[in-house]
Amino acid sequence: MHASSGLGPAVQTSVRKGQALRARAVILDLDGTLLDTAADLAAAVNAMLADAGRPTLPTARVAAYVGKGAAVLVHRALTDDPAGRAPEAEFEPAYRAFLEHYRVENGRHAVLYPGVLAGLDAMRAKGLRLAVVTNKPSVFIAPLLEQCGIAHYFELVVGGDSLPRRKPDPLPMLHVCEAFGLEPAQVVAIGDSLNDALAARAAGMPVLAVPYGYNEGHDVRSLDVDAIVSSLLEAAGLIEACA
Repeated sequence: MHASSGLGPAVQTSVRKGQALRARAVILDLDGTLLDTAADLAAAVNAMLADAGRPTLPTARVAAYVGKGAAVLVHRALTDDPAGRAPEAEFEPAYRAFLEHYRVENGRHAVLYPGVLAGLDAMRAKGLRLAVVTNKPSVFIAPLLEQCGIAHYFELVVGGDSLPRRKPDPLPMLHVCEAFGLEPAQVVAIGDSLNDALAARAAGMPVLAVPYGYNEGHDVRSLDVDAIVSSLLEAAGLIEACA
């Protein structure tokens, strides 16, 4: 599995108070943070649109529609509008078609971002416990992590349909804390989007952002985060494991 080539814009790291983040665990987002899955998602979206007799969308536009789960992605693709909502009569068959197409496309073109493996290894070497929290439907997560060779790093995986509420609600983040027996302040969240930042802040945990992901087409520098890091390896260097 080859790494994606783009790291995004160079961004200076600036941890608040100039101190390392002390933690016992790390929660990582999936799409746009660990893996570049835009090509898979675009292939499934465009197959769905073709089924409905609609024009296809560029991969970059589909990537900008990613972040709030599969249902929102389908609504946005059907309307070609980030705030769009398709009529239920159109949405329901399209959503079913998207899920079927994505079962085929999931992981087919996905690639690890640069620094992911080295970053995960560095975090594990520090004794940090790792979890994934994503808005992706749960059925797609394990096969994707396995295919990309990183499933073994994570003790816990939480999908967008695992709990009653998903990011930006803090519930999935707090669920990981409870499962690990940790306070939110002992866990660092890492993601690429506003959803990740809002969920982490609402849960009361520090948060780092990577600049190479999707963030629904917005500049990651607008996020309320403790630092923007160029890679997960850089993130690992900012986290100090505590007892």
